[in-house]
Amino acid sequence: MNQHFLQSTAWQAFQESLGRTTFRDSGPGWEYLAILERSTGNSRLYCPYGPAASDEHSLAAALDSLAHLGKKHHVTFLRVEPTNLDFAAYLQAHGWKKVTYQKLQPEHSHVIDLTQPQDQLIAHMAQPVRNVYRNYHKKGVVVHRSTDPNDIDILLKFVHQVARQRGITPHPDSYFRQQAATLFPLGAATLYYAALDDQPIAAALFYHSSDTLYYAHAGASSDPAHRKLNAGTALLAEAIIDAQQHGLAKADLYGIAPDDADKNHPWAGFTKFKRSFGGRDVTFAGAWDLPLQRSRYWLYRAYQTLR
Repeated sequence: MNQHFLQSTAWQAFQESLGRTTFRDSGPGWEYLAILERSTGNSRLYCPYGPAASDEHSLAAALDSLAHLGKKHHVTFLRVEPTNLDFAAYLQAHGWKKVTYQKLQPEHSHVIDLTQPQDQLIAHMAQPVRNVYRNYHKKGVVVHRSTDPNDIDILLKFVHQVARQRGITPHPDSYFRQQAATLFPLGAATLYYAALDDQPIAAALFYHSSDTLYYAHAGASSDPAHRKLNAGTALLAEAIIDAQQHGLAKADLYGIAPDDADKNHPWAGFTKFKRSFGGRDVTFAGAWDLPLQRSRYWLYRAYQTLR
């Protein structure tokens, strides 16, 4: 049974630090973290990348537990996101509704096997990635690792730059600062940043469980002179090698575009970047809802679809 980081006790601690109510339950072959989320007139129990279950029988038990919990707390609906693609057929056959209008977590990711020998791991990276990894230090770039919560502000500077460039609204600064304040002391996250002449030019936040490294958030300087140094590539390569040396089994580079996406897909650029580190694409079951209060749920869904 493979549990995603967003189902971990560390992520639960972070959610509770934001003032959210969480629940955890488990049984033979299954476990879940559920977050109680409320909005005007509606509420839901949400299992980000969960429940974790070893087979359909275990999944059924987890969903029964979740439904009982949802009814107890009078929520409008349940939302689950199992990482096992095979569970999609079971969910559809048992009344769950696929969420197509809104997704909270990416349905596709890219995963690298860290159990292979290090020379093979590096050999499977694209030639430009290998060149950066072997030579970035010759250009004066230094990669730092930090678990000082105050250093999260290094990443925030680049998050703001990326948001302006892409016209998106990022999480508020307080969200990232609270992650650092909660996850860093637990040993569940690390900030990597690259510096040139002691000036940070790229940064990335990684989560880590007992067996997996997760590439969570990243950004880099928009200065053309800095971009030529490919510091973001150096950071990710170093983090992958570090994870292998610490005995982790895989690196999950998080969201990518679907395999059949066209070249203009908004995620095309960073999908190509992530694939250049070797590994394979994976597809999850996606997000599924089970209405517990049907009229409220369908009003909510109609509103979300029209937004």
